Amino acid sequence: MEEHQNDLKRLKLEMKDICQSKAEEFHFLGYENVTSQEIWECVSSTYRKEIPPIHKMVNDILSLSVTKFMNWMTMKVYRGEFE
Repeated sequence: MEEHQNDLKRLKLEMKDICQSKAEEFHFLGYENVTSQEIWECVSSTYRKEIPPIHKMVNDILSLSVTKFMNWMTMKVYRGEFE
């Protein structure tokens, strides 16, 4: 389990620029407060059991819709995980 967490941390660094690009896309659409960290948390929340190949992760980030992101944020608030 700890190894899985370390792998996710390493991948987070590798995906930082892609997440930043997606956050900037959301800013352009009027969602100015979205951060690259939140993009990563949303996408990586589905990687609890196993880490997918890099190309799938890139696709998951670039194809993330505002609707899916907002649903994830709403669930985060309901669970009391919002900072």
